[in-house]
Amino acid sequence: MDTSFNSNYSNYQHLPFNENDSQEMYLYGMLSDQSSQEQSSYQTPSSILPEEINYRGVRARSWGKYAAEIRDSTRNGARVWLGTFDTPEEAALAYDQAAFAVRGSMAVLNFPIETVYESLREMDYKFEEGSSPVLALKNIYTMRRKAAIREKKRKEMKLDYYDNVENLDNVVVLEDLGADYLEEILSLSESSNS
Repeated sequence: MDTSFNSNYSNYQHLPFNENDSQEMYLYGMLSDQSSQEQSSYQTPSSILPEEINYRGVRARSWGKYAAEIRDSTRNGARVWLGTFDTPEEAALAYDQAAFAVRGSMAVLNFPIETVYESLREMDYKFEEGSSPVLALKNIYTMRRKAAIREKKRKEMKLDYYDNVENLDNVVVLEDLGADYLEEILSLSESSNS
């Protein structure tokens, strides 16, 4: 096909075609087919990348994390956000755990039922009768995430402390001798002043 026509085709896309005229619609179809064939023959960077695996109940966040959500049948189908996870597999497992906790062996899962059951057993999962098993799992994920954040901050503070100590010269570190000894020193200093 003529390359000048291909380059000019984008200029003609906005022209209206009469949907009732079979000849015009035939021409429009030929133009559309030719355009889609040419576009598919070029590889764009996004078409070179492998397709991302999709899991049930998992959505990718724009900042690179993965959110897990499920509809809780014990709460009239309310959507429950289970948490944000580092990998799609972690989010998919969280979804599977919640689905299995609510629906049992009737749940449609991302992973084999044995894997999901074993993961719930390892986390010692329990929920109170009459409460939502999904919300119980959400609380577990939230507590784990908060504990991981606290641990990360603790490690960062520890590293910052040691970096600062190494940079200081002539640092004197005093031993903590306890509250009783401090009280004795304070009482001696008060008696010497009076």
